[in-house]
Amino acid sequence: MVSPSGKEAVVALLGPGDFFGEGCLAGQPRRMASASALSESAAMVIAKSRMLEVLRAERDLADRFLVHMLARNIRIEEDLVDQLFNSSEKRLARTLLLLARYGTLGKLLPLPKMSQETLAEMVGTTRPRINFFMNKFRDLGFIEYNGGIKVNESLLTVVLHD
Repeated sequence: MVSPSGKEAVVALLGPGDFFGEGCLAGQPRRMASASALSESAAMVIAKSRMLEVLRAERDLADRFLVHMLARNIRIEEDLVDQLFNSSEKRLARTLLLLARYGTLGKLLPLPKMSQETLAEMVGTTRPRINFFMNKFRDLGFIEYNGGIKVNESLLTVVLHD
């Protein structure tokens, strides 16, 4: 998203099978954000009328869509609390863990290639602060960081520490 003053923020990183643009289904009059791909991607475009028709007819898709929307709503609430009450260090640690899919697949995934600027936009801080914390996390063994990023479960201690 880009504010009227030009400040950018990354609201979410989506993965395979995720939905976006669903605001139109609820009557959202205009787009609030735009989407761009970090790597080669394919997207299926479905007209609003067709999507409503398919959701009514296909129970499995409707169930999956509902679960996805509820999970996204919960994540947005968690992100808001994180932004309001946690330091940028904790927000970065949480972001890295979420990007690595901590707690969802049994093992941490390698992170998609992204710049420190993108991480800064996700965390709501500056690129120099991200650089500082990434180096700190690497020195403490929480991440492996040499161009690509591999998150270690020990990073969770930053999120849990008060």
